[in-house]
Amino acid sequence: MPTPSMEDHIEQIYLLIENKGYARVSDIAEALSVLPSSVTKMVQKLDKDGYLVYEKYRGLTLTSKGEKLGKRLVKRHELLEQFLRLIGVDEERIYEDVEGIEHHLSWNSIDRIADLVQLLEEESHLVKRLEAMKEQ
Repeated sequence: MPTPSMEDHIEQIYLLIENKGYARVSDIAEALSVLPSSVTKMVQKLDKDGYLVYEKYRGLTLTSKGEKLGKRLVKRHELLEQFLRLIGVDEERIYEDVEGIEHHLSWNSIDRIADLVQLLEEESHLVKRLEAMKEQ
């Protein structure tokens, strides 16, 4: 199982490739607010573990294993943002809260939250009741 730090790197690499078509060590370091040397070490580990292919000075590409995990991690992040938004968490808290909890939930818990999000979207009166409770 990848560590939370490995997950953060894979997620960021996936997003960079999706948005820019490539991911460089410097871009990853900037996005994660870490030193490029730390990213290089992590990228080497992710290469060794089969999540990406890294060639020094040439860049990196995700393997199918890395791409699959990256996509899943991005979806997890988006789902948790959506969930917190639906239950009325203040917008300025959402990103920080997601970052704080995303690595501590099992995939089973994530699946149940996805079910709850679907229910809340289908039963909009429940969201309105939650909003009313927040205002009390």
